[in-house]
Amino acid sequence: MSHQDDLIKTDILAYLDAQANKSFLRFITCGSVDDGKSTLIGRLLYDTKLIYEDQLATLENDSKKTGTQGEEIDFALLVDGLAAEREQGITIDVAYRFFSTENRKFIVADTPGHEQYTRNMATGASTADVAVILIDARQGVLTQTRRHSFITSLLGIRHIVVAINKMDLVDYSQETFDTIEAEYREFSNSLGFESITCIPMSALKGDNIITKSPYTSWYHGSPLLPFLETVNVSQKTENVPFRMPVQWVNRPNLDFRGFSGTIASGSIKPGDEIVVLPSSKRSTVTRIVTQDGDLEEGVTDKAVTLTLADEIDISRGDIICAGNAPSEQTDQFSADILWMHDEEMIPGRQYLLKTANRSVPATVTELHHKINVNTLDHQSGKTLALNEVGSCKLSLGRPIAFDPYRDNKTTGAFVLIDRLTNSTIGVGMIKHSLRRAQNIHWQDLEINKHARAEQKMQKPCILWFTGLSGSGKSTVANLVEKRLYDLGRHTYTLDGDNVRHGLNKDLGFTDADRVENIRRVAETSKLMVDTGLIVLVSFISPFKSERRMAREIVEDGEFIEVHISTPLAVCEQRDVKGLYAKARRGEITNFTGIDSAYEAPENPDITLDTSTIPADEAADLIVEHLRDKGYLSI
Repeated sequence: MSHQDDLIKTDILAYLDAQANKSFLRFITCGSVDDGKSTLIGRLLYDTKLIYEDQLATLENDSKKTGTQGEEIDFALLVDGLAAEREQGITIDVAYRFFSTENRKFIVADTPGHEQYTRNMATGASTADVAVILIDARQGVLTQTRRHSFITSLLGIRHIVVAINKMDLVDYSQETFDTIEAEYREFSNSLGFESITCIPMSALKGDNIITKSPYTSWYHGSPLLPFLETVNVSQKTENVPFRMPVQWVNRPNLDFRGFSGTIASGSIKPGDEIVVLPSSKRSTVTRIVTQDGDLEEGVTDKAVTLTLADEIDISRGDIICAGNAPSEQTDQFSADILWMHDEEMIPGRQYLLKTANRSVPATVTELHHKINVNTLDHQSGKTLALNEVGSCKLSLGRPIAFDPYRDNKTTGAFVLIDRLTNSTIGVGMIKHSLRRAQNIHWQDLEINKHARAEQKMQKPCILWFTGLSGSGKSTVANLVEKRLYDLGRHTYTLDGDNVRHGLNKDLGFTDADRVENIRRVAETSKLMVDTGLIVLVSFISPFKSERRMAREIVEDGEFIEVHISTPLAVCEQRDVKGLYAKARRGEITNFTGIDSAYEAPENPDITLDTSTIPADEAADLIVEHLRDKGYLSI
């Protein structure tokens, strides 16, 4: 390595101790495409002599082959490691680099500039203390400058460096610098940054990176590296209550029981009182155990095992809090969400919400407004598309412990996961619990579902008929209900067309409206099951996720999925309502099977094709299934 520390030669232990006790800073570089982010990091590493000799040789060789600076070194190649990035001249993924100086250790995240990769930029910003936002002096403040500034604010970064780069291409003009600085400060005035430091620089030439440039004598501030070495970000962890999500119950033998995890915030000492959520059980800490021995104090980001004075039940996923300042608990809250998937966010659809310590089913119940990243104006909308940000309300399957994101980035953040693909599709920052979560409680009732079902001498359930328009769903459901009625069973049918005359008359046929359509019907069906009825639901219900939601909101065995699998060609040939013909002529849009997808069930309980068996025979098979499974007696 071209950089050497004299202590390495004379006293390696002293060198290691000095490294261990240096302060630590995470920062990101972001901005629009080709603003010089990778070049800046490369220049930082080069000028601080933190490049291995073989890396330097490779860099010089690659600069001649694939670089963009002629015979000069292309510093961007130090970080743009992906072949696609080198070919296109852009950063796609987040590139992390560690380096240290005499005064501080750093991890820098070089984040993508292209709008398409905004989600990658958000990933890099989620753990950063400082954001270095680059602006091309020739271009000024661009859309991505505003977008990235807003996202850094949203993710809790409070210290911003505005690196006005490529000043060498505008003759180091103070007027250009002042104009860009004024425009940026005006835009970011409402973003809540604690400090904004604007620095004129040329990453390629090295101006104002390590030392002051002779070409900007009019600039009296600090160069970039000295600023990063001295900026104070320690206030973010001061006076923050203790939080530790439990990752593992450590029980190596009968004589030891501890609770392991990484301290998310605050500090803890032996003798301190703690409270465990969600149980609200209390105890005091007796030991703070680590691999290197017991600690007198555990601090933020330290991996520890706590032992307690009392034998209380604690499991993986619980969170240990300061006894005098526990987290809140809620199953309904307001949050800002950055959507990170090509498939849009739809209110009413069920996702999986993952926090630092727990995963729970979650539904976005309302998109309050979207946020225009250029103007910061609030805009109405029903869904969120890729890279859009919205203020939303969420409802969870069970309560979680949390702190508002502004107070604690670890316990106030979450990700949303698609339940079918297990892909991360959104990130969120909790703002506050909804008041209705504290005002609404379950009322105990003496007459319950079991009593109502026993009175009717049947086992309540939902018969969920799904299939294309014209497949025969309603016909078969009607025949099944007639047979059950003749047997003295208590039933009710919810039909797609009929429900749209009342309960769902306000809904159209967009994906968002279809999701809400099924959500309402599923909740209505659940209430009817609670009355002891056998409920027949006949809806196209094209999406797997909503059918899964309908199954999961009732108890095991109370949902029977009946796939009427009649092929599209047969359904279209029947076309009883003339809808397929209209859809083919373009008179109807978002018609399932034509220009809107139908996701067929993978493992339905019953599959019937009315092009191969008559409707009355299909009905008999369903009734026989109910009889065999014990639904018609109790």
